[in-house]
Amino acid sequence: MALQNGDELSTEQLLHAQAHVWNHLFSFINSMSLKCALQLGIPDIIHNHAKPITLSELVDALSIPAGKSHFVYRLMRILVHSEFFVRVADGDGGEEQYWITPASLLLLRNTPLSMAPFVRLMLDPYMMKPFDHISEWLASEKHSSPFELVHGRSLFEYVGQEAGLNNLLNEATSSDSRLFTHVLLRDHKQVLEGITSLVDVGGGTGTTVEAIADAFPDMKCMVLDLPHVVGGLEGTNNLTYIAGDMFEAIPSVDAVLFKWVLHDWDDESCIKILKKCKEAIAGKDKTGGKVIIVDIVMDVNGRDDKEMETSFFFDIALMPYLTGYERTEKEWAKLFFDAGFTDYKITPSFGLRSLIQVYP
Repeated sequence: MALQNGDELSTEQLLHAQAHVWNHLFSFINSMSLKCALQLGIPDIIHNHAKPITLSELVDALSIPAGKSHFVYRLMRILVHSEFFVRVADGDGGEEQYWITPASLLLLRNTPLSMAPFVRLMLDPYMMKPFDHISEWLASEKHSSPFELVHGRSLFEYVGQEAGLNNLLNEATSSDSRLFTHVLLRDHKQVLEGITSLVDVGGGTGTTVEAIADAFPDMKCMVLDLPHVVGGLEGTNNLTYIAGDMFEAIPSVDAVLFKWVLHDWDDESCIKILKKCKEAIAGKDKTGGKVIIVDIVMDVNGRDDKEMETSFFFDIALMPYLTGYERTEKEWAKLFFDAGFTDYKITPSFGLRSLIQVYP
């Protein structure tokens, strides 16, 4: 078949291309199906059932009309395909049953490692709407981000003034921090050994550093964040909350921690922040004086296609809200050296994210 541009496609190529477009056109249905499952509480229902659950049992637990059971079946079918649940055959030849997977365990509402708050944040209408305006924003010089174009304020200005979204953001970042620190303290505790003082910059309500302070009771720990984030929070014997601005000053410490912070910012801003870090750890030796960064390194070896695609998703996900981006090792290194640091070490041990230690 000849297209308008003169290219010729076989029937097989044409239909494959059509299916490819359809797949990407409807890929949002994966996210919306996941959101629906969380809103209905399906992961918790199946988990609390304590054994595989039949469709009829699930419909009864959902308290929806029996006439809509087929719709639940269709929802579960795509969630099984997406590996959030598995089908389990009934040995007696009865109804098929559904059971949880490692992914759905991370969606339970009231468990320490739950990712449900992060899902709720990213799929909130206020966070989704800017995606509809990326092309409009790209053609304009008036706004710093699609979020500002749509909502009239930058993301950080908005959450500083709107308690609802601020709470949602804090819950999401805290949920991620609990999972991160679980892995950090179980498998990479040596990264923190020998450090006598640490500040978590942009550490939110302190979930990460609270766990570190508990694991290292002799370490002096701090959280540095904006006043509306840390206002009213109480510390402990070895944990202090500091209201401040990382562009202005960072407390003098052995180690400065950034978890999912620097990717929010453009290169110029990152260099300013890193220079403040260098001042904060001035005079410390190479064992203790360092900056610890937890972020994506785009070109880490060993990633499969799905992991790379997810990294690309994260990169585009920053675009509607902030000025930063997900960086390659070369791009990270340029930031470090431009800020006056001399060495760094990348440990790709946190799934899509890496742990980067930067030395003065």
